[in-house]
Amino acid sequence: MATATHLAELQQQIRHRYHDLSKRLQQVAHYVLDNPNSIAFDTVAVIATHANVPPSTLIRFANAFEFSGFNEMKQLFRKNLVEETSSYTERARLLQNAQGEERELETPSDILQQFSHANTVALQELSNAIAPEQLNAAVELLESAETIYIVAMRRAFSIASYLGYALRHLERRVVIVDGFGAMSSEQLALVGNKDVVIGASFSPYSPETVELCEFAATKKAKQIIFTDSQVSPLAANSDVCFVIKEAEVESFRSQTATLCLAQSLAVSLAFTLSRK
Repeated sequence: MATATHLAELQQQIRHRYHDLSKRLQQVAHYVLDNPNSIAFDTVAVIATHANVPPSTLIRFANAFEFSGFNEMKQLFRKNLVEETSSYTERARLLQNAQGEERELETPSDILQQFSHANTVALQELSNAIAPEQLNAAVELLESAETIYIVAMRRAFSIASYLGYALRHLERRVVIVDGFGAMSSEQLALVGNKDVVIGASFSPYSPETVELCEFAATKKAKQIIFTDSQVSPLAANSDVCFVIKEAEVESFRSQTATLCLAQSLAVSLAFTLSRK
C-alpha cells in the first residue's frame, strides 16, 4: 500500500481497512475520520486523550498506513485545511479552545451563547461537507419510492417526526417505524426493493435502528442514512450516507444541523415535484 499524499486518499484507505485493524487502532481510526481539525491542530498528547488511547497507539496507527510517524500524517490534515477555506471558522474555534478562551457555563445566557455559537459553526460545516451529488441522489430516491419508511429512535426520533410530517404533506406514502407496542419488526415487514428507508442514529447507536436497517438491506430497499461517522454501523448498507457533525456543548449534543438537512431534502423534493 502506497503512502497517501492527500487527505481524501488516506480517509479512503482507513475506511477500506477499518475492519482489519485491531480494536485499539479502530478506536484511533474512528477519531481520525470524525475529527480532522483536531488531528491538524492538537498535540499528540491531546489527541491521544480525546481518542482514549496511549500516544504510542497513534504512532502505531500512522505506521500501519506507511507513515514514519504521527506528525507526518498530521501534515495531510494541515495541508487540507489550507486548501479548504470552509474550515476557517472551525479553525478559529479550535484555536480558542487551545488557548483556553471559552467562558464557563455559569448562567442560562452563557449556555445559550455557547449553543448558538456551536450551532452556527455546525451549520456552516454542514453546507460545505454535504456534496451536491448526495443531495440530488437522496431527492431522486424519495421521489421514486413507493413507500418511505423512517427508522429513527431515541434521540433521533425528532428527525422521524419532522420527516413524517413534511413528506406526508408532499403526498408521499410514509411509515414511521416507532416501535409502538414493540412492533417495529411488523411495521417494517412489508418493505421491499421499490421502497426507501430513511435511517437516523448517532453514537451510541440505537441497536433497534441498526437491526431494522440491516433487515431492510436484506429486502433490497434503498437507504438514506443520517449519522455521525463514516464507520457508523448504519453506513455499510446505505445508498446515500450523510455524515453530520453536530454541535456539542459540555457533552450535550444538538440536532440543529440534522434537522436543517432533513428540511432541505423535504423542500427540495417539494420543488422537484412542483416542476413535474
